[in-house]
Amino acid sequence: MPTVLDVAKVAGVAPITVSRVINNSGYISQETKEKVEAAIIELGYVPNTLARGLRSKRTNSLALVVADITNPYFTSMARGVEDVAGSSGYSVIYCNTDESETKEDKYANILVQRQVDGVLLVPAGGNARTVKYLENNKIDVVVLDRRVPEKNTNLVCSDSVNGAKELTDLLIKLGHQQIAIITGPDNVSTSTDRVVGYRNSLEEAGLSANEQVYFGGFNQQTGYESTRIAMRSSQKPTAFFAANNFILIGVVKALRELNLKVPEDVSVVGFDDFPESMLIEPFFTVAIQPAYEMGQKAAELLIKQINGEIVDNSQTIILPTDIIVRRSAGPVRNNPR
Repeated sequence: MPTVLDVAKVAGVAPITVSRVINNSGYISQETKEKVEAAIIELGYVPNTLARGLRSKRTNSLALVVADITNPYFTSMARGVEDVAGSSGYSVIYCNTDESETKEDKYANILVQRQVDGVLLVPAGGNARTVKYLENNKIDVVVLDRRVPEKNTNLVCSDSVNGAKELTDLLIKLGHQQIAIITGPDNVSTSTDRVVGYRNSLEEAGLSANEQVYFGGFNQQTGYESTRIAMRSSQKPTAFFAANNFILIGVVKALRELNLKVPEDVSVVGFDDFPESMLIEPFFTVAIQPAYEMGQKAAELLIKQINGEIVDNSQTIILPTDIIVRRSAGPVRNNPR
């Protein structure tokens, strides 16, 4: 078992600093605190007072750790988790990482201290560190939405590869040959899976040489900035594929500033829809992920895991996406200005 001294060595601080971070006492700079918390996660350290009582009894609490709770996709997922958990006698703690691995480390440490019975995790990055830390501390984990590499863990996600291929196929059938995809970080499986589906479609149509891929974040800024860059290229896209709904908003904002109309000048498709309450009239052609059902199935799987009803903790449940065709995707009419 790692000790305070081990944590201090990895973090490059004095043991007293580690104790202050653990006990939340005395002044510690934010940078130092983050170093210590990251070392705690890396080593799987649990304070002795917690370790003695850890897993001694159930707390009837689960945690849902998501990447961005403001995204309607994750809100719908949370409702699915809440409905299953509540009917099974569990309360749910919500944690929002803002796509930050540092925040994920912090929450993982807090959840171990809280002795939650299980964690539903949407990983912020491309490593299995948090999953290993939680499992080393005897906390059951189910991963949602995104895979973690080199770790067999129960996973519930949607079929991003085929969903992306179907969207790209649709654009190609409409006559588009210059199609740009704007996606999230290149170390997150949902980002790369959607690029795989996009590339599969281009290859099948003999358009691989026209590939235009922009990695960034799952946010409006990435959609906006990548669209501006793409429209300055020599091969201006006639269509954009936004890998999530926030990216989609940024794409449309940039096109409007360039006085380009959707779909008359440029077509746009995306992953994830918007709630009906946010729309006067549905407009975007999208691949819809069954977020509520994903939350339900993940919570059911986790509770079975906690109750010892599942021996194999390497199950993968992949749910299909639905393609909804609306007005944002149209045939090639004009060359973008």
